[in-house]
Amino acid sequence: MQLKEKLHLTYCTNIHPGQDWKSTFESIQKHVPGIKKEVSSNQSFGLGLRLSNKASEELEQGSNMSDFKCWLADNNLYVFTMNGFPYGNFHDERVKDMVHAPDWTTNDRLTYTKRLFQQLSELLPKGLNGGISTSPITYKHWHKTEEEVKKAFEVGAKHMLQVAEHLFELENTTGKYMHLDIEPEPDGLLENSDEVLHFFSKYLVPLGINFFESRLGLGALEAEALIKKYITVCYDICHFSLAFEEPNDTFVKFKEQNIRVGKIQVSAALKIVFKGKDDELIWNELSKFNEPTYLHQVTEKINGVVKTFSDLPIVLEGKAARQELRAHYHVPIFLEKYGALFSTQDHILKTIKYIKSNPVSEHLEIETYTWDVLPADLKQDLSVSIIREIEWLKSRL
Repeated sequence: MQLKEKLHLTYCTNIHPGQDWKSTFESIQKHVPGIKKEVSSNQSFGLGLRLSNKASEELEQGSNMSDFKCWLADNNLYVFTMNGFPYGNFHDERVKDMVHAPDWTTNDRLTYTKRLFQQLSELLPKGLNGGISTSPITYKHWHKTEEEVKKAFEVGAKHMLQVAEHLFELENTTGKYMHLDIEPEPDGLLENSDEVLHFFSKYLVPLGINFFESRLGLGALEAEALIKKYITVCYDICHFSLAFEEPNDTFVKFKEQNIRVGKIQVSAALKIVFKGKDDELIWNELSKFNEPTYLHQVTEKINGVVKTFSDLPIVLEGKAARQELRAHYHVPIFLEKYGALFSTQDHILKTIKYIKSNPVSEHLEIETYTWDVLPADLKQDLSVSIIREIEWLKSRL
């Protein structure tokens, strides 16, 4: 839905099962009209659409695209952002680190992303900009040596530059501006703002200047401006809170380097604060969030340095003395406290405060995809929970 000025708010449909187009469309048809009726009854409602590679391929078959566009129009819905991070199935099976596969070192990821943008260009209403969030290049632990990491940066940058050229061409032919939103997260090759800045300054911009000079005849300054127009950042609040970064600091860093924020994903991580008492209760409650589907990296900041544990079981097995941990578990944004545990809801509130006076992005997308794997006492009807999240955020905005 559109809030004041140009701000568009939605939720990400990656919460709904959707390995193929049929199951994706059925899930959207089942849930979205009822949600819209409660949160945006008198105006159009935007979707944060998630398509797997298979669903995207099938959307192009037969009358699927035209049927979908007619259904959107009939229900006063529109698509302005997409989630292009998970390539394959995202529910009912073990995902873990394979959420990054195929990564940006592969042609499969490039082909999938370019196809998604072609489809978004057909769905995006005129006058709006559109974005697709994507993997932070690759999973860090798949690349063991310094040379392998450098190679992943280089190949990933070259593939993203091809997407930037594709977006330049699409804007020239359709008049629609779209951007690729890179989403840093723990154990991604990009985890925090400093690593984003490094990727732009050492790989994207230098390689892009050569690329666009040869392809479009652009000078260095023009090429850099084009790169930073079409390749932006997805600021996932959960992920940046896991990096122990304050929103103000991160947004200022990006602004100083002319790096745009294409989308803000509104999400909360688990915060675990130890006080020297009731620690056993805290550990027991944290263990309820140990589930086998998704990666739940855990971070800890000691003497100014953030350490990342690759998954929750590693921390649960050790149970060493801690002061504060944060766990990559997208928990409902409307809850500040979970028994003896907390959330990083405070980072959401800080982000809201900042964007009220500094509108860094037009796209807000709630992304709580873990409803199916939450502890039983936090589960409610899915549509009711999504509505509650949207209403909570609207009231703060």
